[in-house]
Amino acid sequence: MANYKLDQKHKFAGSNISIDIKKSNGYKVTPKNKVKYGVSVNEMFIINPSLIEKLLRKKIGIKLDNYLQYIITVLDDEESDAGKISTVLSDLNRYQEIVKNNYRQYLDEKYIELLLKKIELLEYELKRKLMQLNAYNYSKLQNLYSEEMTEERKRSR
Repeated sequence: MANYKLDQKHKFAGSNISIDIKKSNGYKVTPKNKVKYGVSVNEMFIINPSLIEKLLRKKIGIKLDNYLQYIITVLDDEESDAGKISTVLSDLNRYQEIVKNNYRQYLDEKYIELLLKKIELLEYELKRKLMQLNAYNYSKLQNLYSEEMTEERKRSR
């Protein structure tokens, strides 16, 4: 049970608000506090379901756009290595689990399913690029090995 006191000069003498955070079904947010004046907020607990849904949809949209832009740069880059792609792939899988476990209670089922399909599509593209890189590296390695074998055969004669 947390007690909060609101006090504004010249308007109210003050009023106490008590909220039981453990019993209420809300979403905890830590704002970025870019404001140099006014009230600095360390932590905020949102209870309104429509506000929670709007906030999460915006947050998820920004995160998916960032992943999409990064994946496009990785797919277009010829110098990308398998380690970078596997790191992005594991991070995308981690984000998919966060969506499944944490956001399911706040968002409707259709939106969650659509979101998971988008994440699976991004994952598919990354896996395809990873397989292409592995096949290219394998063929390069085979060519190197065959060249070494022919050089050794020439030396042994």
